[in-house]
Amino acid sequence: MFSYFSDSSSAHHDNVEHSQNERQKMKGEVHSHFEDSIRPYIDLIDNLRSVGIDKDVPLPHIVVIGDQSSGKSSVLEALSGVALPRGSGIVTRCPLELRLKKVTGGVCWKAVLSYGDKKTEFVDSSLVGNHIEAAQNELAGKGVGICDDLITLEVMSPDVCDLTLIDLPGIARVPVKGQPDDIGKQIKSLITKFIEKPETINMVVVPCNIDIATTEALKMAQEVDPDGKRTIAILTKPDLIDRGTERNILDIVQNKVIPLRKGYIMVKCRGQQQINENISLEEAAQMERDFFKMHKDFRCLLNEEKATVKCLAAKLTQHLVDHIKKSLPLLNEQIKKQQCDLRNKLKVYEAGPPQDPKGAKQFLIEILTRFNDQIKSLSSGELIIKENLFVQLRAKYKEEWNDKLNDTKTSFHNLIEERIACSQDFRGREMLGFSNYKMFEDVLQKQVATLKGPAIDLLNTIKDIIIKQFTDVVNQCFEKYHRLLDITMDKIHNIQSIQQEKAEQRISEQFEMENMIYTQDSIHLKILNEITDEIDKFSEDKLPIFDIRSKYSEMLQAYYEIVVQRMADQLPLIISLFMLKQTGDLLRTDMLSLLDGADVSELLFEATDISIKRRDLRARLDRLSIGQEKISNFI
Repeated sequence: MFSYFSDSSSAHHDNVEHSQNERQKMKGEVHSHFEDSIRPYIDLIDNLRSVGIDKDVPLPHIVVIGDQSSGKSSVLEALSGVALPRGSGIVTRCPLELRLKKVTGGVCWKAVLSYGDKKTEFVDSSLVGNHIEAAQNELAGKGVGICDDLITLEVMSPDVCDLTLIDLPGIARVPVKGQPDDIGKQIKSLITKFIEKPETINMVVVPCNIDIATTEALKMAQEVDPDGKRTIAILTKPDLIDRGTERNILDIVQNKVIPLRKGYIMVKCRGQQQINENISLEEAAQMERDFFKMHKDFRCLLNEEKATVKCLAAKLTQHLVDHIKKSLPLLNEQIKKQQCDLRNKLKVYEAGPPQDPKGAKQFLIEILTRFNDQIKSLSSGELIIKENLFVQLRAKYKEEWNDKLNDTKTSFHNLIEERIACSQDFRGREMLGFSNYKMFEDVLQKQVATLKGPAIDLLNTIKDIIIKQFTDVVNQCFEKYHRLLDITMDKIHNIQSIQQEKAEQRISEQFEMENMIYTQDSIHLKILNEITDEIDKFSEDKLPIFDIRSKYSEMLQAYYEIVVQRMADQLPLIISLFMLKQTGDLLRTDMLSLLDGADVSELLFEATDISIKRRDLRARLDRLSIGQEKISNFI
């Protein structure tokens, strides 16, 4: 009997052991298949983030938030297998992206820390804390400040799960020594920037020994995710709860108090005392499992898969992959839309100058030639930029010069009458009827002198109009090349200044010539006759005196008419010649001189904002194209 029993028991034991081995084998195969199915999705998002796609479109990820001393670092340490920085106050001062990759093939442990353009590889896990602290000091400064620059720690080991998490600074309520008064506000602002995005799974770490309803981290998660669709809560430190509160904690974990779609998981991580006792993470994991198996209230959580770090790792991975799969179609559409928008924006920015010296020189010749052609067209009235130059000039010549000249005829007539009356009252030995040529000359010279001020004003007005039009051409042709633009504007102002002096000299000479009182007799006689015909007939009693005054007046007005006609045409011709035609010719010649020994790279150095904008648009389009290609393999 005993022997039969023994044989039977032995056979039963062998069958049980065989069944366990088979289950273990099946479990290994299932786990291997699970890894093969999830790893590509996590790698996809990691690769997209590596090329910077997250700068353009939000990517699915898990962020870890919690109050200070919530046990956040212990959870991440248990998940990653590396000792992350611990301590009181703010330990995480920059967002830390933790990429965990399960690898085989002889790799024991390897890590890569990167931030900005820096990258450090190391194979000693004990150095992780020092490297992270050094990176944070460089980015956020030594002390207790924070910043939103991302630090990435990629851990490759056969002992980790495939998972990517982003750890954020712990929420501080009261600033400690050295912290700014608004440190709490700064941290909340940084956290909100991450957790408010619909693509983010929020992992909230909460100690079991505090009232979960008062936890700041869970409150923040509820504000951005009121339905709890993308929030998972991790309860830590179950060994520190007060006796008699176990059932209340259990209700929370079983989603009966504050419901969360992704639920709760309780973990018991390695504490500081265990670290001091050199208890390994493997030993701590076994101790965690033993704790739950032995706990009369919490042992049920093992069967419900709501306890231990190992369970947490598997659930986080599955949540992340499911979230990625669901997000990919929308992510693909967002990328395609941005690609289209970027291509349209790039069309606004012409290609920059070639980088090789020969090509750059040819490019400079082309843009200078195009500029000179436009200046020539502008000077000849063929090019219209904003407002027609010649329409403006004609309007100014008429309104501010020709009309004013005609208006002076009336004032000149009144001046003549006064001077003639005065000359008769103080007439000397000359007989009535004989004209005083000196008086004739003096009246005309004084009247012509009054025109010089308006002539110079006209010159300044036309100069401003021409400079404005030339400036428009410069901006149109050299907008992207500030050095070339500045040089050209300096040339324009220098040339115009010299030309203005010449024009003023020529105008002064014109007025000196007008002082000479000269015209062809036939022209003067013709105009004199025309004026005489228009004079009204006066009464007989006034005739003698009128004849004398009329004779002087007619001669003066006839000559002034000639002056007005001469000046009406001559001033615009002088101004247009010096300020427009010659300025354009001189400028075109001067611009070509830039080709002689010029520093082409300096002249074609693009305006910073334009070159930066073009580079930014191209970089964004390049990384979006890479991202779109990678995503297309999964859709």
